[in-house]
Amino acid sequence: MAIDLLNYEQRARKAVRAFWKARQTARQKQIDRGHADPGERAEVTAGKNMDGFVALAEGLIRANGLPHANIHRASHVVTLPGFFRPTKRWDVVVINDDRLIATLEFKSQAAPSFGKNFNNRAEEAIGSAHDLWIAWREGAFGEQPRPFVGWLILVEDAERSRKPVRDAEPHFPIFPEFRGASYAERYNILCRKLVQEGLYSAATVLMASRSGAREGAYTELSEMTGLRTFLSVLAGHVAGEEARGRR
Repeated sequence: MAIDLLNYEQRARKAVRAFWKARQTARQKQIDRGHADPGERAEVTAGKNMDGFVALAEGLIRANGLPHANIHRASHVVTLPGFFRPTKRWDVVVINDDRLIATLEFKSQAAPSFGKNFNNRAEEAIGSAHDLWIAWREGAFGEQPRPFVGWLILVEDAERSRKPVRDAEPHFPIFPEFRGASYAERYNILCRKLVQEGLYSAATVLMASRSGAREGAYTELSEMTGLRTFLSVLAGHVAGEEARGRR
C-alpha cells in the first residue's frame, strides 16, 4: 500500500496559521485580564500552539493503516515509564493492540530568547529519547518492535534566529559545524544528529515568520530535517505496523 501524506503542505500551512493565531490569542487574553506575562511567555502559556501539527500527525496515522489506534493527547494519558526517572510525559502517545507505536514531541521557539532556550530544547530532546530507548531495551513496554519516536520544532524566522552566533571556547574548540552557525542552523544540526545517532526516528525544524502568518508560510532547512521526510518515515512505520497486525 502506498503511503498517504494527506496533502501535508496545505495542512502544514494551516497549522502555522493556527500557531501564530494561538499565540496572539493567548497574549490578548492576558492583556484583557490586566496581567500579561513579560515578552514571549505571554504567548506560550496557553499550551495549544502546536495543535495543528498534532492534528496532521493524527490524520496521517489513521490514513496509513491504523484508523482505530488510540492516539493520546490528554496530559493524564501521555505518560510513559522511563529508565533514569520514573516517568516522562510526551506530547502524543500512540497505542495499538497494547503496543507502543509512536511517541511524538511538538515544540516551538520564538523571539527573543533563542540562546537559552536552544540549549534547554536540545538537552530535553536528547535526554528524553535516551531515557526512552533504554526503558524500551529493558522491557518497559513489553516485548515489541522499536516504536517511532519523532521530534518537531517550529522556530520563528527572524533576524536573531538567522544571525551567526559566537561561542566561548576557553579550553577546547567546539565542533566546526557549530562555529558561527545561527540558531536556525543549530536546530538543523541538532535534528540531523538526533536522527544520525538513532535517538529519533525523524526530527524536523521548520522556520516561520510573523510577517507570513496570514499565509501560513514556512520554510525548511534541509531535506533530511524537512517535514516531508518526517511524515514519510512516520507513515511508513504505521503502514509496517498495520501489515504486521494482518499476519
